[in-house]
Amino acid sequence: MNVRRSAAALAAVGVLAAAAPATAAGPSPSPKAAIPSGLYGTSDPTYDGVWRQSLTLIAQRTLGYRPAAKAVDWLAGQQCASGAFAAFRAAPAKACDGKVTVDTNSTAAAVQALKAAGGHDDAVGRAVAWLKSVQNKDGGWSYFPGKASDTNSTSVVVGALTAAGMNPVDVRKSGKSPYDLLAAMSVPCDQDGGGALAFQPDKNGKPAANADATAAGVLGALGKGFVARAGTAPAHAACTRAAHPTPAQVADNAGAYLAAAVAKSGHLQSALPGAKDQPDFGNTADTVVALAADGRTEQAKASYAWLEKNASQWAAQSGPAAYAQLILAAHAVGAQPGDFGGTSLVRSLNALGPAPQVETEQKEKTKSDGGSGLGVWWFVGVCLVAGIGAGFLLSGRKKKQP
Repeated sequence: MNVRRSAAALAAVGVLAAAAPATAAGPSPSPKAAIPSGLYGTSDPTYDGVWRQSLTLIAQRTLGYRPAAKAVDWLAGQQCASGAFAAFRAAPAKACDGKVTVDTNSTAAAVQALKAAGGHDDAVGRAVAWLKSVQNKDGGWSYFPGKASDTNSTSVVVGALTAAGMNPVDVRKSGKSPYDLLAAMSVPCDQDGGGALAFQPDKNGKPAANADATAAGVLGALGKGFVARAGTAPAHAACTRAAHPTPAQVADNAGAYLAAAVAKSGHLQSALPGAKDQPDFGNTADTVVALAADGRTEQAKASYAWLEKNASQWAAQSGPAAYAQLILAAHAVGAQPGDFGGTSLVRSLNALGPAPQVETEQKEKTKSDGGSGLGVWWFVGVCLVAGIGAGFLLSGRKKKQP
């Protein structure tokens, strides 16, 4: 998503080193553009401004916060008249022209964020209309309109359609829906990497396993966006052959592949060039959400535990999208984001931009909760917004992936 962005997609825009935090080992690159006051993070937003802002707002809403108005307004202001979003527009008051490169991933992420924030139905409607207009004949979407469909882009668009209240199966081009594309990207069970999904077919036109695409594809096949809770356990723990797999079977087979991939170490290995024997924190976080959504909760919790022990430094180096991923992972497994191995993901994320507010209904829920785990969750949020801190809760654990 690597923050849910595949290496292949990043390579396509020529910014792999700048925008893929999965193996970050040093400080973020110096900004080439001034950081707007409503935007989260301090690194160069040129290639991920809309993406990281969207994940931040979604994570905050998942925690029960109401994002700061200036943060939501900044995101809404990035939209082009066509309804599409680019990765970042330094001069949003200027109309989009041929020099502005819009993409499906930024647009679909913004749809999910603006829908979660509320009050932007017109912007959401225009964005969804644009996404539908650039659907490919195989039912999927590419990162940039007009290119070959890929699993990651198709899955994030499915999340946007679902957030907008649409059934993805009804969104078709040439008779095919996004689920047809995802099924076509599924590796047959009797082949190497069986059950996984490909980012795109290989040079021979066949799907080859890609863990990043597989994690994204599980959520896409289940018709879910970035936010997911534990689903029903799959009927079969292993990959199950089917001539024409249903979306649920695609998801279950992909979940089986991911469960096996993280069974030994608890994490995925980075596939980025030069990343020898390095863990992939971002894709592991996405895998936690995917496994939980597919009902493989024990495997999801095991990988979350690994992240809790190892991913704090990665998140600090990578910025708001990484913190958001971890928060969404915590949400997926029912963990507490206020204590992530001694780090508060909540406080760390909120400190990177304008402070959100805790909604009144959640404050009241905290007061009347009677000491349940949910009450602790919201109490952590209240304390952090108020600047009180929550050191006394750090021994209680648990938390989180995005």
